[in-house]
Amino acid sequence: MADGVAVARRPRRMKQPAGDRSVLTVNYLVLAFFGIAVLYPLIYVVSASFSSAEAITSGAVKLFPVDANVDAYRTLWQSPAVVQGFLNSLLYSVSGAVLGTALTVLAGYPLSRPDLQGRRTLTVFLLVPAVFSAGIIPTYVVVQQLGMLNTRWAIILPGAMSVFNVIITRTFYQLNIPHELLEASRVDGANDFAFFLRVALPLSKPIIAVNLLFYGIAQWNGWFSALIYLTDQHLFPLQLVLRDILIQNTVEPSQLGSQTAAQLVERQELFNKLKYALIVVGMLPPLLVYPFVQKYFVKGALIGSLK
Repeated sequence: MADGVAVARRPRRMKQPAGDRSVLTVNYLVLAFFGIAVLYPLIYVVSASFSSAEAITSGAVKLFPVDANVDAYRTLWQSPAVVQGFLNSLLYSVSGAVLGTALTVLAGYPLSRPDLQGRRTLTVFLLVPAVFSAGIIPTYVVVQQLGMLNTRWAIILPGAMSVFNVIITRTFYQLNIPHELLEASRVDGANDFAFFLRVALPLSKPIIAVNLLFYGIAQWNGWFSALIYLTDQHLFPLQLVLRDILIQNTVEPSQLGSQTAAQLVERQELFNKLKYALIVVGMLPPLLVYPFVQKYFVKGALIGSLK
């Protein structure tokens, strides 16, 4: 019986040439170096946020927390400015992402259709302002004349749509929405608007996810527009609150006469600890959202099929 059973031999593993192994070794070393260079600052910030103020000031924190505690996070969430800034950033990010994605899809899809009259003119009309920007002062005057200064609209509306994202969206529709789909829908009696809602939009999940991420991250990390257009601290985003904490961490010469040395040292230690915790809070939402949409960055195949 044993003779009748064919024993499958394990295929031999091909031996790589010495040159290929050397190249792979160098690649792994380079990737490891860049990985450490990227991860170490992140690990240090997280460790410092859980360490004591004395350990941070003395430089004892290297890789792991020293005198681990959550006092910094407890202090942050007890601060009305930080909580309000977090809620403001969340509002700006969600509303800006939804509005920007809607405008980008509505602009990118028509520009992808070859039968659109004036398509090149519209493309140039979008590209010229993107290349030759008006600058800060004219934009500020426009925002002021529209009555949006010191309002939430000043953060959401001026940068609501990105020409770069429009070009990406247009290219997506050109490559992934075949013209045969449009012709088939017209045979069934659907107009362009119905085709967009019932066919193109359901196939646009990858580009919609990408646009939501782009606009959401841009709004979450943005602080310069708030610095220019906002004076009400109740409207400040989280990043602007972090900036104020970093500025307050510096000791001005005028403060030397009004505070003792011990008070200045205690104040600096407190802000040193708070800024690391606030940095972690600020970068946590993008890190949590990105893994859910990263697959759409490499997805190029058309969702669905032609019958």
